[in-house]
Amino acid sequence: MEWTKVTIYTSALGIDFVCDMLADLGINGVEIEDEQDFMDFLEDNKKYWDYVDDELMEEKKKETCVKIYLENNESLQENLISLKTALTSLSARDEGGEWGRLEFETEGINEEDWANNWKKYFHPISVGEKILIQPQWEPLKEETDRIVFTVNPGMTFGTGTHHTTKLCIEELEKAVTPKTELLDIGCGSGILSVISLLLGAKEAWALDIDPACEHVALENAVLNGVDTSKYHIYSGDIISDKALFEKLAVRKYDVIAANIVADVIIALLPTVKKLIAPGGTFVCSGIIEERLPDVLDAMEKENIIVSHKAESGGWVAMSCIF
Repeated sequence: MEWTKVTIYTSALGIDFVCDMLADLGINGVEIEDEQDFMDFLEDNKKYWDYVDDELMEEKKKETCVKIYLENNESLQENLISLKTALTSLSARDEGGEWGRLEFETEGINEEDWANNWKKYFHPISVGEKILIQPQWEPLKEETDRIVFTVNPGMTFGTGTHHTTKLCIEELEKAVTPKTELLDIGCGSGILSVISLLLGAKEAWALDIDPACEHVALENAVLNGVDTSKYHIYSGDIISDKALFEKLAVRKYDVIAANIVADVIIALLPTVKKLIAPGGTFVCSGIIEERLPDVLDAMEKENIIVSHKAESGGWVAMSCIF
């Protein structure tokens, strides 16, 4: 299916007026790009982001706009004319000139391109001493002696290139041995658990509250030639789901990894203590520097000792020995 992308240029003050105008035209699905709103969102929700690519940051630092997508059919020209007329009327109401220039540009785009546009920000990247993360759609340009982890995360989970994930992988490189039985809590696309198996772990279990993890993580395991008999994936909340906890608690894990956020890591600590093997390692990440004292206080209350701490880009990862 073919689409036309329509970019309407406005201002922060004009966004609501443009959206109301579009709603009057029967157009409710919009994308809003406003630099200040974008920067405020990042600041307020920093701990929840997987990563923000530098190219994406630069792209957002542009004129405020509202984007819509119109299907290329017999009504396209009529819809564009109606849009032009509505913008002209809106501009006439803007007596103070505060709503931006209220003009639009069009660009032809395929539905497939629209859905996969984010992929241009994801390129192969070396992590730690052993790993190379490679997007499935971008072939390697040269041979490498690193362990290649090929990933196709879809639009559901992260790609593994964020500081938090890279820090985790670096810690796992040191913790994983051929005898390791690993549990990956908050596995997403299975990056940490599949990489652990590629590093030589004996077996891995992975879980996430999002049911989509079950097929995405399995697909990435198959994509990397992992023996799926050694890889077990579940969905659910291990803290509140007693049945899931009991299913996983039939064994103790040599390494438990959790790349989530500070509040969830704090809540997980009692569960981790019940599941980890004596002498095991708990690798946690996703902690912004401002929340590190809270996590450390919670660990002290649980008598958990931090053996190594690493920082990158304002994020912290830790390895804890039990």
